[in-house]
Amino acid sequence: MTHRTPSRAPIHRRALAAAILSVAALPALAADAGLKLNDQEYFHRTGLDVLVFNNYYDGLFSDSKHAGVELIHHGVRTATNGDVRLSPTPEQWDPVALMVERKVDAATGTVTTRLGYPQEKFEYDIRVTPQGEGVRIQVVLDKPLPASLQGRAGFNMEFLPSAYFSKSWAMDARNGQFPLYPSGPSSRAADGKTVRLPIATGNRLTLAPEDPQRRVTIESRSGALGLYDGRNQAQNGWFVVRTLLPAGKTGPVLDWTLTGNTVPGWTRSTVIGHSQVGYHPTQRKVAVLENDRNAAAPGPAKLLRIDADGSEHVALAADTRHWGQYLRYEYYTFDFSDVRTPGMYVIEAAGQRTHAFRIAKDVFANAWHPTSDVFLPVQMDHMFVNEAYRVWHGRPHMDDARQVAPNREHFDLFAQGPDLDSPFQPGEHIPGLNYGGWFDAGDFDIRTQTHYATVASLVDTWEQFRPTRDETTIDQKRKHVEIHVPDGVPDLLQQIEHGTLALIAQHRVFGHAIPGIVEPDLGQYTHLGDAASKTDGKVDDPSDPDSPNDDRLAFTSNTTALNYGSAAALAAASRALRGYNDALADECLATARKVWEFEQSREPNLFRVGNTTGGHPDDEQLHAAVQLLLSTGDDAYADALRALWPKIEPRFGFNAGMVVKALPKMDAAFAAQVRERAVRMRKELAPMTRENPYGVLITRGGWAGNGAVVGMATTNYHLHKAFPDLFDIEPTLQGLNYLYGTHPDSNISFVSAVGARSKQVAYGMNRADFSFIAGGVVPGVLVLKPDFPENKEDWPFFWGQNEYVINLGASYIFLVHAAQDLLGALPPQER
Repeated sequence: MTHRTPSRAPIHRRALAAAILSVAALPALAADAGLKLNDQEYFHRTGLDVLVFNNYYDGLFSDSKHAGVELIHHGVRTATNGDVRLSPTPEQWDPVALMVERKVDAATGTVTTRLGYPQEKFEYDIRVTPQGEGVRIQVVLDKPLPASLQGRAGFNMEFLPSAYFSKSWAMDARNGQFPLYPSGPSSRAADGKTVRLPIATGNRLTLAPEDPQRRVTIESRSGALGLYDGRNQAQNGWFVVRTLLPAGKTGPVLDWTLTGNTVPGWTRSTVIGHSQVGYHPTQRKVAVLENDRNAAAPGPAKLLRIDADGSEHVALAADTRHWGQYLRYEYYTFDFSDVRTPGMYVIEAAGQRTHAFRIAKDVFANAWHPTSDVFLPVQMDHMFVNEAYRVWHGRPHMDDARQVAPNREHFDLFAQGPDLDSPFQPGEHIPGLNYGGWFDAGDFDIRTQTHYATVASLVDTWEQFRPTRDETTIDQKRKHVEIHVPDGVPDLLQQIEHGTLALIAQHRVFGHAIPGIVEPDLGQYTHLGDAASKTDGKVDDPSDPDSPNDDRLAFTSNTTALNYGSAAALAAASRALRGYNDALADECLATARKVWEFEQSREPNLFRVGNTTGGHPDDEQLHAAVQLLLSTGDDAYADALRALWPKIEPRFGFNAGMVVKALPKMDAAFAAQVRERAVRMRKELAPMTRENPYGVLITRGGWAGNGAVVGMATTNYHLHKAFPDLFDIEPTLQGLNYLYGTHPDSNISFVSAVGARSKQVAYGMNRADFSFIAGGVVPGVLVLKPDFPENKEDWPFFWGQNEYVINLGASYIFLVHAAQDLLGALPPQER
């Protein structure tokens, strides 16, 4: 029988209450008729926000599609990059202006941003003021446009394609539909270059006139508008509205009015944050409701148990509790921790019903399987990877690699200094690098710093929990992988071996670790699809004029941080590989010891570029000391750890997990120091985890924070195991809940194919297909300044929100096992 709790309020009372709320809202609606500059320094009215350089190109990967003039329209960021650009459909790596200053005049409600292209000796102001139900956007010049920019510089506004798929546009008397697939016009210039042409031109453009939540009108009083499809240029392009800047003029040379329609009384739907996977019976279970500030409180919530025959039973009904404000929303909580009966459940609140989730002792038992079974195999470089009828990729990069030239700066954060630290000449083929390793992320480079973190994390899982799952055939001799085909060897052990082979190859060839191996040019770097088709698989022949010169480049700097980090992973791998591949285990440990002795005997090489030359040198040295201590028991490494403590202690939050691993090998005095520091760390963490309703640290920056969430949850696990009287298990479980859907913006699981509703549009090698790789973990919620949390599920090309990386996948596998261990739920073979 279905059990429901009926409302006790008579219909006439509910109708009266609705009428009172409606009348009460009228003054607010009237006062919100136009956009106003708020105290967060953006223009706001209910249903529309206009940000003006609240966010700026972060400099890390050039154009990240969150800069300039931007629109948040009915809760969705639909437009960005309102700025002067030098192409109608710029690509990620095309030039962007540098910000000089940003001024906010609260009295006039004006935001003026000074920007410039120094190489062109060109500066300009972008001035934005409220006008009616929108804003007036002006580009103001002190001097006429330089001759070099005439016909090139224009004001662009980019609109998110997925927000306008299947919708129409109207330009003056013309109209059309936004194409689902790129189909904008192009032509060939006299010099042979491709020219992108507008879909339509005119003076007044309306986007989505039929959709009141997406309708935007732009009027130009200073030149024709052009509507372009930027996806012809690159799959991550957007629809672009553009007006060329005129030559020979100063003052306001561009004058637009941009109006965004708003739906009266609109409020954003409440998000019921909960774990899409479910909960162990004994763990704390709290749903977090993210509510529009202008909406009514969500009121009571119900937890319903669903039986096999579809009948429903109210397991708990209670009022939601107001938590408070975080970013731009109000938050409420629904605690159902006391419900422990195993079964399938849904939450009903705020007129919504969640997907079904489990309460069960084995709820996390399979949650790591897609990452181990699919994601890691798909990312394997130098291997043919097959899954039943699907070939994920052929055998790539068998022509690895060429020596990079000195003083070479790469666009993906690699760079070579004046010294090669290599016996090979620039352009020369380097034998011995064409096996092992994983694709670092959604691209195809071998990034050493990520690799040794991944190997170390996999070793942690192997040593702590010993998962013997075997679902994959990995044949290193044939360089062949078959997904879902067991071969009698634990998959985790084979993945440790595969990553270790790439690390040890560097030491065999160069005698040290190197930053990595990466594509030589943007044409290859932006390659999507099968990695095996990026190169011809044949070693380049410099003497052959027809040789394609398509082999990847090896960046070979001999940095101290990379050496220590690599040595740490090799020392750890030597323990895991013992008994499986003893020869490799011996070589790993001998190499790690040799690297340690080398670095201890020289002045540190602190050459740093981007994020490819190793982490903090003290942290990396600590990792090496601990892993070598665990592998050898040699007191010299314990002495090194004690000597490092004054440097490590201030950075304890980054290193606590590694430090406590060494405690069984250290003396009581050192253990006392660590405990004292752990006490202080507990106090330091408390305010960080209280600043939001999710109980985790949500970082802000160009890359979203799931890595930090997993890192803190894992660190808490290690600290709890070492000091159970100081650290509770909840922060570890909260980190997993966050990944699974208890987070801002949505309740989607950030682990593809894990949970009832998971990430299905992500930034992997297959991102152009708007698809996913099972088990990949995305970076998650990106907080755009000042207060907008975002994770796009309908647009994969935001790498800072949606790009899989191998080390996060490995860390996630560990976290799932850690959570089960804390809950006493590990399968028997993993206890």
